[in-house]
Amino acid sequence: MDHEDLRQWSKRAADWAADYHAGLRDRPVRAPLVPGAIGRHLPAAPPDLAEPIETIWADFERIVPDGMTHWQHPRFFAYFPANAAPASMLAEQLVNAMACNALIWQTSPAATEIEQVMVDWLRQALGLPQGFVGTIHDSATNATLSAVLTMRERALAYRGLDDGLSGGPTLRFYASAETHSSVDKAIRVAGIGQRNLVKVATDRDRAMTGDGLRAAIRADRAAGLCPAGVILCAGGTSIGAFDRIADCLAVCLAEGVPSHVDAAWAGSAMICPEFRELWAGVEAADSIVFNPHKWLGAQFDCSVQLLRDPGAQVRTLGLRPTYLETAGREEIVNFNEWTVPLGRRFRALKLWFVLRAYGLEGLRTRIRNHVRWAVAVRDRLAALPGVEIVTEPRLSLFTFALANDAATEALVSRINDDGRIYLTQTRVDGRFAIRVQVGSFDCRAEDVMLIAKTVEEMLA
Repeated sequence: MDHEDLRQWSKRAADWAADYHAGLRDRPVRAPLVPGAIGRHLPAAPPDLAEPIETIWADFERIVPDGMTHWQHPRFFAYFPANAAPASMLAEQLVNAMACNALIWQTSPAATEIEQVMVDWLRQALGLPQGFVGTIHDSATNATLSAVLTMRERALAYRGLDDGLSGGPTLRFYASAETHSSVDKAIRVAGIGQRNLVKVATDRDRAMTGDGLRAAIRADRAAGLCPAGVILCAGGTSIGAFDRIADCLAVCLAEGVPSHVDAAWAGSAMICPEFRELWAGVEAADSIVFNPHKWLGAQFDCSVQLLRDPGAQVRTLGLRPTYLETAGREEIVNFNEWTVPLGRRFRALKLWFVLRAYGLEGLRTRIRNHVRWAVAVRDRLAALPGVEIVTEPRLSLFTFALANDAATEALVSRINDDGRIYLTQTRVDGRFAIRVQVGSFDCRAEDVMLIAKTVEEMLA
């Protein structure tokens, strides 16, 4: 296959993509398969000789679409969305064609400088003050890891970079049980150890409080341990919980402990001023992460970390050997020094396209619709006999259940096997519950209302 072949097949791929999206409502959201069903279609060994692209294309159409869970389906209400707006898909085609590695400024000047501007556009959109700067990671997992590594080194006066953790103080980090498992993973990968992640008790709203955080920090100090960092939850994955952000950050400042706010899903909603009370006080954080690929239409992967002062993170993660220097440009921004990976994709282009193609008002309208429709379907479900709303909507996320765990688990299995909608589950105070999260870029009110209709039919 050469570039002239690519010209022809790229046009065919674009037509296929348009038809695929147009026909998503006719597909089951989740592939009705068992493990190994797709692998059996593939040869056990790679080909020695080139195959015609026609054959490869035919195999793709035969095997792949029916073997996918369709994340762009308008009735995907599971997990959180990984949206791909048409403008984002177009930008990704261009990025794929250029196939650059934006590891330092001189390898891709446009990628670096557009990233700087896009992060600032998003800072303004979220209502954060001037002074916050940031970078784009692949996912919130790596952004949180970067923040944890930075907080670790601040606590060690940066000695850990050379000496390692052996023989040093026992570092302690603090979060609530509502934070994402990526926080636990970051703590493990950073060498802190799971036992040193203190899960601070929460209040009736499942929020970490300033009083609870202060007590945990002071108890550790009294025991000779070293408080190193706090990770706050702003829109938890399970039920959308928010810690008491302002109160907890006030404690962080008073106790001299740096902070990171995980707003991976809910952060996008803060482009709507009316929702910002949920994370009021966030401007006092040292680090904030949110994922435009979840709710702003910039397809996966695109996770933005905003930093009040990037110096500590660059000191922690930055390395500049001779082969990564730009002659005569000592103070230039090289974003690999802000992140764990050295190689970096040109992720900012899709943000540039999406923010211009839909505008903040267009994106706000979508988010407001999703929140409003989630409340409406919650009301419809609450009216069904035997259905209990377990947690009320936080933005567009709520949970419901039947009388007992076995019945609830059987219900979610029947719903997903039916294929018209896709829901996932969680546990709330030990109780099995079904999550409803509205956020698909192309969903409509009738798609959301189908949740209640499907549940009603399954209970009949």
